[in-house]
Amino acid sequence: MLLFWPCAWGLTVAYDFSGEKITYIFYLTLFLAGAILMRSAGCIINDVIDRKFDRKISRTKNRPIASGQVSVVQGLFYSALLCLIAFIVLIQFNFLTIFLAIGSMPLAFTYPLMKRYTYWPQLFLGITFNYGLILGWTAITNEINVVPIVFYFGAIFWTLGFDTIYGFQDMIDDEIIGLKSTSIKFKFYPYLFLKICYSIFLVSLIIIGFLLKLNLTYFLFLIMVVLQMYYFQIYKLDIKKTNSCLNIFKSNNFLGILIFISLLVGKV
Repeated sequence: MLLFWPCAWGLTVAYDFSGEKITYIFYLTLFLAGAILMRSAGCIINDVIDRKFDRKISRTKNRPIASGQVSVVQGLFYSALLCLIAFIVLIQFNFLTIFLAIGSMPLAFTYPLMKRYTYWPQLFLGITFNYGLILGWTAITNEINVVPIVFYFGAIFWTLGFDTIYGFQDMIDDEIIGLKSTSIKFKFYPYLFLKICYSIFLVSLIIIGFLLKLNLTYFLFLIMVVLQMYYFQIYKLDIKKTNSCLNIFKSNNFLGILIFISLLVGKV
């Protein structure tokens, strides 16, 4: 779902709701299917690449490939099958969207390698995970302008924030086995880093509201977005408790829904 919401946002800000709604619902369904298929394929590739590390981390040692329940060959076969089905979904869109989506494939499958070489794998994930926002826009407009670029830039920092929260779960194990993350890099001032990330995302949402001339209801909904990000995520976060990190990470699905609804009511 965290891969799907940016797609839905991009589609929603681009769509003209003064006309018929069938195309919008059809494209929304396609993006949901594509997000499920590609994230599933990506997770398998991640588990194949990280299998040796996963065996050394208490939270991940029982994953199917790491534990040997599923072989590497089986995993790669299933991943290829999922990509094939995703490609069938993809060719329902215009040429620009197909071209851009295929161009994002290297990003999707090289992300697991980043934590071996840089403390910024979460930034790389943000660039990858929010690419669907651009695709949602081009699926409708068949062009790119400043609106999706601003939104995409802000959403990258949203992912940078929530995946840093996710990374706090494995911070101790990661340091022992030599993996890197923003969770480790900013472990001495995590809340300041998260505030900066979410503030950049919030500013992008405000700018989008003005660029698209969204109605007052949109900006009122942003108050709930602010409350969810700064109170229920940052203020309530305890980086030393695994359950706290995981639950707050998962709450970003609700944030995705909230922003999606904000955009809908802001346009209609």
